[in-house]
Amino acid sequence: MESDAVIGAFSDEQAARITGVSLNQLRQWDAVGFFKPSYGVKQAHVPFGRIYSFRDLVALQVLNDLRNQKRIPLQHLKAVSGKLAHLGDERWTATTLYVLGKRVVFEDPDTLEREEVVSGQRVFNIPLRVVIRSTKKKIAEMNDRSDSVGKIEKHRYVAQNVRVFAGTRVPVSTILDFVSAGYSVPDIVREFPGLYPEDIETAIADQERSAA
Repeated sequence: MESDAVIGAFSDEQAARITGVSLNQLRQWDAVGFFKPSYGVKQAHVPFGRIYSFRDLVALQVLNDLRNQKRIPLQHLKAVSGKLAHLGDERWTATTLYVLGKRVVFEDPDTLEREEVVSGQRVFNIPLRVVIRSTKKKIAEMNDRSDSVGKIEKHRYVAQNVRVFAGTRVPVSTILDFVSAGYSVPDIVREFPGLYPEDIETAIADQERSAA
């Protein structure tokens, strides 16, 4: 499998945009324990209560294809998840998955034989696979801020209407707290990979104008 060493943490809104799984599905799957994000808090309704990893996004693209495109029943997917529980967080990405009718098939990495996950019946069919490269491409497209670097905005539906850096959900006040704590611009950019030095400099200049 191609390396998935991508640094990133994604909100449920971003996960929905990238994977095609709806927000309602993400929240329902989390609530019933079918698919939980790698990073989250018990109070999932709070801002950033659900944070998905890159591996989560790859798995969710597989599930989007299985559930929403191939119309595999959720009950069957839950059974598949249970059967593949020994693979842990990699149950949807560690092996090639196949579809036969409305059932999921996987390829045993040891024997290379294909079998229907729940019944164990051997089958042969056309493979279903989500390529990690496509996930990286979608993330890059979503994170393209070429037209918004160095801009600050307020939006009714973003971060509870506080001032954020355009094209992100990062509050300006958060970055100014880092500045006050003595963090340098490069330090802050390392902490917030979606920001650019121009963003930090704009926030500092804006604060200085307000204080003048």
